[in-house]
Amino acid sequence: MLGVQLAELLDADPPGVGEALDLVTGFDDTLVHGLARLGEQRAAALTALAGAVAASPLGPAVAEAAGKVTAGSVSDDHLAALAGARTALFGAVHDARLADLDAALGRTRQAWQEPPAAAPETHSPLAGPRSWLRELAIAGWRGVGHGLMSAADQTVEALLAEPELRRLAVLLDGLAAELRASSPIATAERLPARRWADLWARAMTLSWQGGRPGAAPPVESVSGRLLLLGVDVHEHGTAVQAQIHAILEPAGGAPARLVRTSVVAAKVDTIVGPALWRLLHGHPVLLTALAERRALEVTDLPLLAGGDLVWHDDRATAGEPADPFATARIQLAGALAPPVPPLERHPVRIAEPVLLEGYTTDGGALELDGRVLPLDLDRLPACGPLTPALVAASFACIGLLRWDGGRWMLQPLAVQATVKRKPVEVHGGDWARGITDPKVAKTEARAGDAVAVLRERAGRLLRK
Repeated sequence: MLGVQLAELLDADPPGVGEALDLVTGFDDTLVHGLARLGEQRAAALTALAGAVAASPLGPAVAEAAGKVTAGSVSDDHLAALAGARTALFGAVHDARLADLDAALGRTRQAWQEPPAAAPETHSPLAGPRSWLRELAIAGWRGVGHGLMSAADQTVEALLAEPELRRLAVLLDGLAAELRASSPIATAERLPARRWADLWARAMTLSWQGGRPGAAPPVESVSGRLLLLGVDVHEHGTAVQAQIHAILEPAGGAPARLVRTSVVAAKVDTIVGPALWRLLHGHPVLLTALAERRALEVTDLPLLAGGDLVWHDDRATAGEPADPFATARIQLAGALAPPVPPLERHPVRIAEPVLLEGYTTDGGALELDGRVLPLDLDRLPACGPLTPALVAASFACIGLLRWDGGRWMLQPLAVQATVKRKPVEVHGGDWARGITDPKVAKTEARAGDAVAVLRERAGRLLRK
């Protein structure tokens, strides 16, 4: 990514973005105080939200919902419509920002094609989360008490019993955990209103989608060579996900495509750091390719409409070594980017792989041709060797461009750096098959293997 491209991206300011975000802020304020305590100003915020989508297919439903909620009648259908309107506004902001990024990079993106509709969902557990989310909206964040928190535990437990509803379960569990951690909310000086409203709206739309996005089946199966660029590790107290960004060279000579694939495991909050990789032991081929920087030969992997491969370890074999930086230099500029599913269109979900070289850095930001790009170092995974110090010493980086907090940021996935006058290359997935740094390995050995201990104790309980 050249300095002129970076300048085009940082200088872009799509019209209407500020106004759309102001409307979202008004709606989010109603969730802070609760729909049961709507004053004139917050009722006007609902009316303004309805007005913003009046010309869309959502218009009539949102207008009815705003009117009914303002009059004191709150139903699941009304809340779903309001959540849909909020999601649509963020979708417009997302599309504007992503268009700026694609234009700056010269990246070609596939157009979205609606996949065949899935069969209607009939899961009775979905009534539980809708009811809980309705009570949250009525009470508002300031009104959350012990009763609502207790109800969350029962709701999550019911959802976890259904494998296809676990994404919704993890989302609700995370929201409930954040609310508990912020208790007493009624007297808190500041609240993460935008974040909690994001989680609430996402959960509401998921509960009307059968608990998972993209409920339609995969649109195709693909085979070919998969060249890994880097891994983005997402972690919270009860789950960990390794999301790998890669370039697929399809069999038959079709153009290269940007894709993602993810593997997930349940966890407890005491398992952190490099031990997280041991939870993903059921995917040895993928982890080996990450750790050893190898290409993968894949056969008949399902590909979802949004560019996500559904990973099957038994359909992949590790091939020859493949340098991710060489892949990025040669392939990244011309790879076809995937479309973004409608309900995934939120600006904070933008995470586009890029290669930057020849910059300088002060630790918290990098400078290229006079332009400054902040670094998102809080996302560096604790389970890998990539550290802020290495990023500060780097001169080349594979990373994810993100839009967060009203600005573009770069999340490093891998760096080439100079350490003690020697060139080094470090990737976030280098420890996927075990720690390679002797000092860190020694420290971890002294701390003990938390995963092994928990498995042994679980085995005892099962034997009893």
